[in-house]
Amino acid sequence: MKLFPWRKNAAEFKPDPKTATWAKTLHLTALQRLRLGKWALYGVCLLMCLVVQDVVMSRIRLFGGTTDLVVCGILLITILEGTEVGSLFVLISSCLYYFSGSAPGAFSVGLLTFLGIAATLLRQMYLHRSRGAIVVCTALAVVAYELGLFVVGLFTGLTIPSRLPSFLVTCVACILTLNPLYSLIYKIGTIGGTTWKE
Repeated sequence: MKLFPWRKNAAEFKPDPKTATWAKTLHLTALQRLRLGKWALYGVCLLMCLVVQDVVMSRIRLFGGTTDLVVCGILLITILEGTEVGSLFVLISSCLYYFSGSAPGAFSVGLLTFLGIAATLLRQMYLHRSRGAIVVCTALAVVAYELGLFVVGLFTGLTIPSRLPSFLVTCVACILTLNPLYSLIYKIGTIGGTTWKE
């Protein structure tokens, strides 16, 4: 006779089989999974911009200038996400952009971070959230970035003053790519709902 009949033997105990996937073991809610997917797609989008920039667009020169797709993508995402999330994003992504080897130098990290946060603050403080406001602020930041590269290049001896027109052509080419790039980045940004509070 068993002393405690309600207790089962250890041999009788069989744990339930695991049916959870790896993603479910992280204990993420559906909204958190969507937002994680959104940031992964942002990363894939910037990676594709980097590949297109380095493989295709670097070979196409128009009056000595070409596009700078990665910078446009980083600044668009920063302004679209707002100052709270965008400032951290621009810092991390500009560091990764520098370590990818495509950035012109370490100063691009500081330029991108400062200009990204400044353009986001300008958009949030003085303009309504709309496609035009985001594209205009991004265009201003891109022009300031390219002119900043030119000034730093002059002071460090990497460029000469006669190359200013090619920097301006790069600015115009970047501004022309902002609208199609905005459409893609905006669609990715709607995944998981907007967290923008103004």
